[in-house]
Amino acid sequence: MGEIANAILDATGLGASSFLYSLVAVLAGAWLKGYTGFGASMLWMTSLSVVLPPLQVVPMVLMFEVVTSIALLPQIWRDVRWRSIALLLLGTWAAMPVGIQALASLPATPIRIALAAVVLIAAVLILRGFALSKEPGRPATVGVGLMAGVLNGSMGIVGPPVILFYFSSPIGVVAGRASIIAYFIGTDSVGTAMFAVQGLIDASVLWRTAIFLPVLIAGVVAGNRGFVKTDPERFKRVALFVLMALSVLLAVRAAWPG
Repeated sequence: MGEIANAILDATGLGASSFLYSLVAVLAGAWLKGYTGFGASMLWMTSLSVVLPPLQVVPMVLMFEVVTSIALLPQIWRDVRWRSIALLLLGTWAAMPVGIQALASLPATPIRIALAAVVLIAAVLILRGFALSKEPGRPATVGVGLMAGVLNGSMGIVGPPVILFYFSSPIGVVAGRASIIAYFIGTDSVGTAMFAVQGLIDASVLWRTAIFLPVLIAGVVAGNRGFVKTDPERFKRVALFVLMALSVLLAVRAAWPG
């Protein structure tokens, strides 16, 4: 048994305490993803970067997102708004180069703080009852995708515009959550491929992802069961509070990156 444990630690490149800490962090993020459909990436990035270099954490988190989203896909398939997903992804992929250019020319800290403030205000407005009277049309949907693409290219943050887009829509929380999860499959698969092409997914990253896989699946299944048992309006409140907390975390990390 000791030999197996040592082999696992050697494969992950982590000490025993760091490995246990990482297991808890992976489980917590997977549960959050299974319950709300979002938020896991920021939790994983923040927690795992304590024990691993960010350059190794990012591709691992992208693969975590793809795996958990695919694991949820059979349960959410019928509720996904596939037409809006296609339009959002079209805008996102088209605008990513603009975001990358912005990253090279604009200061990141004030942009991150401004984004956090906008997300926080929008979440509060939706929590207080703001909602669109009808599902947004094609131009508005592509526009949200463009905004997400700029943010993804400049900050590595793609979720907030899409999350707010669906939670303010009259389609309901079940369809909104399902569509958010499906959208992340498209963005994170492309992100994973980009890291792979650049040679940034090495054996250690693959080993860690494989070793954490059982905990990842267990957490996302447990989170999804929690969602199924939750009243839709209560879920929406909880999800918006999570988004608000993440926006505050983003602002704190931007102001004090160390």
